[in-house]
Amino acid sequence: MARPALFLDRDGVINVDHTYVYQKENFDFIEGIFELVAAAKRAGYLVVVVTNQAGIGRGYYTPEDFHLLMDWVGEQFAQRGGILDGVYFCPHHPEHGIGTYKQDSQDRKPGPGMLLRAARELDIDLARSLMVGDKASDAQAGQAAGLTRLYYFGNDGDHGPAEPIARLADLIPYLEKTCDI
Repeated sequence: MARPALFLDRDGVINVDHTYVYQKENFDFIEGIFELVAAAKRAGYLVVVVTNQAGIGRGYYTPEDFHLLMDWVGEQFAQRGGILDGVYFCPHHPEHGIGTYKQDSQDRKPGPGMLLRAARELDIDLARSLMVGDKASDAQAGQAAGLTRLYYFGNDGDHGPAEPIARLADLIPYLEKTCDI
């Protein structure tokens, strides 16, 4: 039976966006993210990271660097009562990618590719799922995948089609009340 998922963007939602973060020394977790993921897991949600990683496409770091960092990130969540059920990333960039990474891809948000692939591979009920992102492209990807519960976390005012709800630390009580997390 398909389960709902909490889809999370990475940079700007899970960690402070210091631009092209690929080493744990530069990875600063956002306050409240461990509690949010643990609450989602207690409520029976899968937790899935969907992240554009143009730094790979630009040659700043490798897919292996990304995987090593995300393995460590997953360990940090597991130690605090939350588990990441999936991590999906898009290394492509249509303008600044190098070699095979220079291409347009439906996986690159605002395309819905990563969310749709996760739904197929992890048996996710998209209609009952939600997305937390910090850019309009996150909300657009969620909408294109059929999600209706889209939450914005950011300071830039560029929330696009999703209405800004609250800062992430404030999302936990809001989501507990409205989404059974």
